[in-house]
Amino acid sequence: MNLIDGKATAAAIKAEIKEEVEKIVAQGGKRPHLAAVLVGHDGGSETYVKNKVLACEACGFESTLIRYEDDITEEELLDCVSRLNSDSNIDGFIVQLPLPRHINEQKVIEAIDYRKDVDGFHPINVGRMAIGLPCFISATPLGILTLLKRYGIPTSGKKCVVLGRSNIVGKPMAQLMMQKQYGDSTVTVCHSRSLNLKEECRQADILIAAIGRPDFVTADMVKEGATVIDVGTTRVPDATRKSGFRLNGDVKFDEVAPKCAYITPVPGGVGPMTICMLMLNTLSAGKHEFYN
Repeated sequence: MNLIDGKATAAAIKAEIKEEVEKIVAQGGKRPHLAAVLVGHDGGSETYVKNKVLACEACGFESTLIRYEDDITEEELLDCVSRLNSDSNIDGFIVQLPLPRHINEQKVIEAIDYRKDVDGFHPINVGRMAIGLPCFISATPLGILTLLKRYGIPTSGKKCVVLGRSNIVGKPMAQLMMQKQYGDSTVTVCHSRSLNLKEECRQADILIAAIGRPDFVTADMVKEGATVIDVGTTRVPDATRKSGFRLNGDVKFDEVAPKCAYITPVPGGVGPMTICMLMLNTLSAGKHEFYN
């Protein structure tokens, strides 16, 4: 069993990004600038945004954090998005999800200028991704593709099973894994209503678990020698931790790992790569790689 170290891989990529940024600046170019909008005080969102700000520092980016209380109106948030769209100093920005219930998340996502949508959630970016055109690809799927590539894990012609059908991970992951220039795999998407779920998973050479249910994937669902990518990050109570909780993946790691050729841990696997890919998208935005 080989452990896929997302933390080390992300650190290496951030060092590469920083080197490129310093070259751009030395040649008189603009330092990439990422803005993040955080609404309310959700613990998970606070942590993610803090890590994104730290990642900006590590990559040599400028960063701006805009905070609002959770009683902000939808109109006020849309006004903020409009200001960021028109601010030429901001290369890319994110509105941290989830948002309070009284705000329509999809409306906010669609209000973001797709040329600054470094999360890759705007329908234009999602559509371009689906047909293989250059665009911002959502960070978690892009991070998984990057791990597979950097670890030299063969994907072409392999059977890939994606567990989960969310717009953020499951759907784009399946699209990318089937595309010739990315995964070039034979892809099956499974979810909570899938029949013969264990049998489907057991056929996978590459199993990507993004179903949001702790310890859902057990040893009897994984074939010998498979690669298992665990996207799950559920907070579960843990009295032994100072925080009172620990992050738990969708895969029952201790049980599944001995059967795998490669496996990602939680934490330290896909999570660090997600933030790293946001940095890569911001670099692309600053260079106007996809859109003028």
